Amino acid sequence: MFWQKDIETMPRARLEELQLERLRAMVDYATRNVPFYAKRLGEAGVTAEKIKCLSDLQYIPFTTKDDIRDNYPFGLFGAPMERIVRLHASSGTTGKPTVVGYTKNDLNNWSDQVARIAVAAGVTEKDIFQISFGYGLFTGALGLHYGLEKIGATVIPASSGNTEKQLMLLRDCGVTGLVSTPSYALYMGECAREAGYPMQEYKLRIGLFGSEGCTPEMRAQIEGVWGLFATDNYGLSEIMGPGVSGECEHRCGLHFAEDHFLPEIIDPATLQPLPAGETGELVITTLTKEGIPMLRYRTKDISRLNYEPCACGRTHVRMDKVKGRTDDMLKIRGVNVFPSQIESALVGMEHIGPHYLLVVRRENYADTLEVQVELTGAELLEKYSELEKLQQKIREKLKSVLGLQCKITLVEPKTIERFQGKAKRIVDLRGEGK
Repeated sequence: MFWQKDIETMPRARLEELQLERLRAMVDYATRNVPFYAKRLGEAGVTAEKIKCLSDLQYIPFTTKDDIRDNYPFGLFGAPMERIVRLHASSGTTGKPTVVGYTKNDLNNWSDQVARIAVAAGVTEKDIFQISFGYGLFTGALGLHYGLEKIGATVIPASSGNTEKQLMLLRDCGVTGLVSTPSYALYMGECAREAGYPMQEYKLRIGLFGSEGCTPEMRAQIEGVWGLFATDNYGLSEIMGPGVSGECEHRCGLHFAEDHFLPEIIDPATLQPLPAGETGELVITTLTKEGIPMLRYRTKDISRLNYEPCACGRTHVRMDKVKGRTDDMLKIRGVNVFPSQIESALVGMEHIGPHYLLVVRRENYADTLEVQVELTGAELLEKYSELEKLQQKIREKLKSVLGLQCKITLVEPKTIERFQGKAKRIVDLRGEGK
């Protein structure tokens, strides 16, 4: 069993001593090896010697995704290419991809971090895991792959797509663990029920889900469909990939690998650090990354840090499930709206499924929000009075949650697109003058 007890249960005072030691070393490493950081830290007057305590972190300038793109492809690398053994990259759908590099030591640390969160969630060497993430430049599949192998679990690199074959493998190989996005796990469950095989033929007992948000309501649906124990894990390629944090069996927050990453919460408007327990934007500094060190990287993810002890015995700080992203947040008539709020309100309501779409338009110089919701059965389409009642019920529930009046459109079953990767929930038509 993979359990780094000395590290994972380290007293907070000792953990903070280790973080301070590694933060100084990382600032020195970045200054010596990355011209971008040498210039930026020099302009800010920050040196390793000037960092006397962890709160001095606030004097280090932020790093953003634009910084990585502006230095595409290798300008932020901290190691020469002969020491880089692997490259990953984001999709680059909104511009140049963000390319990240890993040394052998980075890959070893990464697999350790993934193994930790998997064991914390209950994975053992007896498990057979099917990875239904797409393999390739995306960090999710290979990140989970090597971490699970380090535990001794059997790994099936199924990749994404071909859902019928995915279900066959789940049944025939006696798969006990699933790695996928939450939305694909739901879609696979939908297909499993339609395939006609008894659900008893599936042996799934645990799910490690990531790459997109998963509300408690959606998690309950996944667990109801598959009869498994679902956990969240968090990561991003700019920092490492999956394994930055993950839930233990108590599911009361995602334990950060604080010996490798230093998290903080800032106000995204003022960019000032927020006190412990406040909700804001998560910022992460890598403490051991060699391939591409990141100092105060702005994730744009909205979360909160909880330093209270966990019942599992792990002492590393826990982050709340990500509430949303600063760039996914919609502002409709002065109201901040996160897709996760709408998902929480919709999932579990009678007659509607977990698939939805948010359509934003600009009408008469004001933004409007249409929520398209998929019905679970087509028979309701013939009952107009019941449809109107359901629309009104959804409208009232969303108004109570958001404080905002939304247009509700009920659509036929299976008309909202399913995604094998990260689900796309927002269609923004404001730039089209509609």
